[in-house]
Amino acid sequence: MSNPLLGVLFHWLGGLASASFYVPFRKVRGWSWEIYWLIGGLFSWVLAPWIFAFFRTENLFGVIAAANSETLLLCVFYGLLWGMGGLTFGLTMRYLGLSLGMAVALGLCAFFGTIVPPIVQGTFFTEVLPTTHGKIVMLGLVMCLIGIAIVGAGGINKEKESSPEERQKNIAEFDLKKGLWIALFCGLMSSCFAFGIAAGAPIAELSAAAGTHQLFKGLPVICIVLIGGTITNLIWCAYLIRRNKTAREILKPRQDSKANRVASSGWNLLWCAIAGVTWYFQFFFYVMGESQMGEYGFSSWTLHMASIIIFSSLWGFALSEWKGSSKKTLAYVFTGLAFLVGSTVVIGYGNSLT
Repeated sequence: MSNPLLGVLFHWLGGLASASFYVPFRKVRGWSWEIYWLIGGLFSWVLAPWIFAFFRTENLFGVIAAANSETLLLCVFYGLLWGMGGLTFGLTMRYLGLSLGMAVALGLCAFFGTIVPPIVQGTFFTEVLPTTHGKIVMLGLVMCLIGIAIVGAGGINKEKESSPEERQKNIAEFDLKKGLWIALFCGLMSSCFAFGIAAGAPIAELSAAAGTHQLFKGLPVICIVLIGGTITNLIWCAYLIRRNKTAREILKPRQDSKANRVASSGWNLLWCAIAGVTWYFQFFFYVMGESQMGEYGFSSWTLHMASIIIFSSLWGFALSEWKGSSKKTLAYVFTGLAFLVGSTVVIGYGNSLT
């Protein structure tokens, strides 16, 4: 039996994990982006997914072997496309910071990732829009998008208020124009993860039939989708490593005179591992949340995106990205956050009526 309110809680936990994963990367010293992104990614896309799926599901490899090959290939394909967005996600944070970067990228991601799956499945116009609970869930999506837009407006207003020196202090490589273009691409491609999860529903059902608890039946799907994402990220990072000749940094990081400590491969590996596993937890909790949302599981994507932006905005305050902002800018941010929190409540309520 589904429990949408519990599902909302799980999605909040997933959003917290996703919003927090990039913070440990800030501790990495002497490694270029492509090095720490790839090493952190090995924990995110390979080690954590398969280890958790192995211990939390029944007959993992038997379930995957029994799955239809077309289903597996489709999941991998969507993972490849998602990987194109995932590998530019770090660049979005790099040029826009946590708050504004996530607002733009995840706004697009939330819309397409929520709307497209039920449209493709043929249920959006026949089973979602005509019903009262379906309209309530769509209202939650609209509230989410409005909240994202308002938070994004606050970030843009902040950028206008800040001096170049302040922007460089809080976000060393701040570049609004470049960051927005990267965020646009990132958001469109990142929504493909939702398509992959929807395409992998038969795998989740096979896992449940094998005896996996309802909460964890979606974990094998995450493993398959991430195969595609791993391929995309591996190719891109390998290209950057070769072009920039940064492979030597893995064993001998560049020394940064401004760093608070001497650059160390051991410490860097630890921070990358923490970042990577934290990133994975967003989908560990995602599948748990989706399992509780009933027939409108597609609404999980909106809950996930809203939760990420809520917690990333709070991280923005913790990391002083909003320091010195005017009352007008802060009003934007808090109003946007209110819409986002409200959207999760509305969606949870709509699902409880199904």
